[in-house]
Amino acid sequence: MREIKAETIVSTVRDLCIEACCVLPNDLCDSFCAGKAQEESEIGKSIFDVMIENAEYAKTATIPACQDTGMAVVFVELGQDIHVVGNFEDAIHEGVRRGYVEGCLRLSVVGDPLRRVNTNDNTPAIIHTRVVPGDRLTITVAPKGFGSENMSAMRMFKPANTADDVCDFVVECVSKAGSNPCPPVVVGVGLGGTIERAALCAKHALTRDIGSVNPDPLYAELERKTLEKINALGIGPQGLGGTVTALAVHFEPFATHIAGLPCVVNMGCHITRHASAVL
Repeated sequence: MREIKAETIVSTVRDLCIEACCVLPNDLCDSFCAGKAQEESEIGKSIFDVMIENAEYAKTATIPACQDTGMAVVFVELGQDIHVVGNFEDAIHEGVRRGYVEGCLRLSVVGDPLRRVNTNDNTPAIIHTRVVPGDRLTITVAPKGFGSENMSAMRMFKPANTADDVCDFVVECVSKAGSNPCPPVVVGVGLGGTIERAALCAKHALTRDIGSVNPDPLYAELERKTLEKINALGIGPQGLGGTVTALAVHFEPFATHIAGLPCVVNMGCHITRHASAVL
């Protein structure tokens, strides 16, 4: 049994919060360059130039790439042969607290959805933990801004609905969202499970590398077709028109009940951030 001290988790999460907000993933930055090459609108190309410059400046100066540093979503893969010395979830919350306060990141979390009083440290975090074989602890911090989160949607399809129906729903969601999620967007789609599992799949799909291909040929083709239809909408970078409205569409399916077909679309803005560490 391998031991990990809670304080190690605190410091790791702290650093990941700052890194995720200030240093965009390489695959995302690469997609900006690829998007500019694909974009046909001159205004769209100039917006990609600003996105590229912004990402470079944020990394160099260690400042957030976006003023909305989001709510901290934390995905954890906890090896079953690990013993955490101390309170595991408290350590994650404390790491988020230190990261956002010490990193001078915007504090955007209210403690109650109706009373709306700011917690002043961006806690609590949203924690998703999965126990896996082994003695390693993998932590991914994915700050989620709400310009994009507010554009998310859910539909309970019937089992008789087709892949084309699902594709059309995803395209409809992006069309209705327009410029609100700061396109070009990354679209996570959770399909199957129960409603809460579909939502989790959709959020987790946003952590996939942009440019990666779904290993299942059925979903790989569905991603390709959906992305093509979204980019035919003409919304373009920042909603000012163009040929690149989305950088990627990622489907994450899960087993489901014979009577249902839940679908959740979780929208990510062009700054779809995440940073990971393995302890």
